[in-house]
Formats: sequence, structure tokens, C-alpha cells
Amino acid sequence: MQIVILAAGRGTRMKDLTDNVPKPMLQINGKPILAYKLEALPEEIDEVIFVVGYFGNQIQQYFGEVYAGRKITYVVQEELNGTGGAVNLVKDLIGDDFLVMMGDDLYLRLDIQNCLKHDLAVLGLEVSNPNKFGIISLNSDGSLAEIIEKPEIPGPALANIGLYKLNKKFFDYAMVSIGRGEYGLPQTLAQMAKDFPVKVEKALDWFPIGNPDDLEKAAEIIDKFL
Repeated sequence: MQIVILAAGRGTRMKDLTDNVPKPMLQINGKPILAYKLEALPEEIDEVIFVVGYFGNQIQQYFGEVYAGRKITYVVQEELNGTGGAVNLVKDLIGDDFLVMMGDDLYLRLDIQNCLKHDLAVLGLEVSNPNKFGIISLNSDGSLAEIIEKPEIPGPALANIGLYKLNKKFFDYAMVSIGRGEYGLPQTLAQMAKDFPVKVEKALDWFPIGNPDDLEKAAEIIDKFL
């Protein structure tokens, strides 16, 4: 199975750490974030498609054409037009089922495996501060109803944490604009959920790396994500 890893952005909240390196290539204990992510993928994943942009040549030089026994392919996102725009770039490379994952977050192998069990799925994590996340709304059967960006509601609520199991039917749906010239993958998936059931898997853990302090914390907990 294929996985698409979105790794095109700079990561401006990392300040000068990303002046000369893309955020997903920042190091944790001497190894890039992306290397940990690839080494932790379930064995069902045999091809990685990187969507690269800012200093993307560094990603290509490090991982080459094969890494950790997996074929590696690269697509350049020249216009940073959102997660929907990024995924749409790879549609001609996709066979059928595939995963999509953010390039700078850490996910548990078990959570990834749980998403693989379904035709369509999105991974969520319960949070106490819904106004900082895209929040997953459920149908009565527990499937995805919609994803609401940063609602002013009391917690806890289930946050979308950027890991998706999709299939090629996803590309039959028009990308949903989220403003500023960007298109959202989760918003497009919510449109698809009106026609096909999308399973919502609840994550056991997740660690987003957003700023330099997160990078330091990641060094202390990285073993659980291997």
C-alpha cells in the first residue's frame, strides 16, 4: 500500500531552525523527524510518496529512491495551496487505497494499523481545547459527519490529527476551498463522507511538533513512536 506524506512547508513557528532546512528534516536525537516516521510505518506500506516544497531537495538526497525497504517517490508542491491541493498532486501516482500523513507529527504504529483496517478512515484524538483544532463531528453510527475548524465549544472533543485512509474515489470530489487560496483535505473528505462511510479511529497517542520546545520534548518521548 502507498502512503502520501505531506512535507512541503517550511514551519515558520520553528523560527531560525528552518532557515536552511525543511521542518520535517529537523533532527530528534541526531535523526530527522521523517526518518523516524518511515521506520515506524506498518509493513503493509511498501511505497512512500513525499509531497515536498521548501528545501525539498534535502529530503530527496537523504531518502533517495529506497529507504527502510520502501520505494520512495517525490512530487513537488510549487504552490502551497493546502493539504487538499497537495494530495491532488499525486492522483496519477495512486493505485487504489492509500494513507495520507502529516510530515511533522508523530503517530503510533498501532493507530496507523487501525486506520488501515477500513476502506476510509480519519484518526482523531480527544482534546480539552476544541478551539485550537479541527473537530470531528460524528453520525449516530460513529462515522464521520463533518469536520469543524476551531469551534467555540466546551471540551472534551475529538480533534482531527491529520492521518487519513483514503481510496482513489477521493479524487472524484472537487477540492473544498478553505480561503487564502488553500484547499482542505479534511473538508473534501467530509464531502465524500456524505456518500461513503468514513470510520473515525480514536488515537491512543499523538505528538505534533510545532515549535522548538516541542522538538526538545520529542527527544524525550520518541521511543514510544518507534
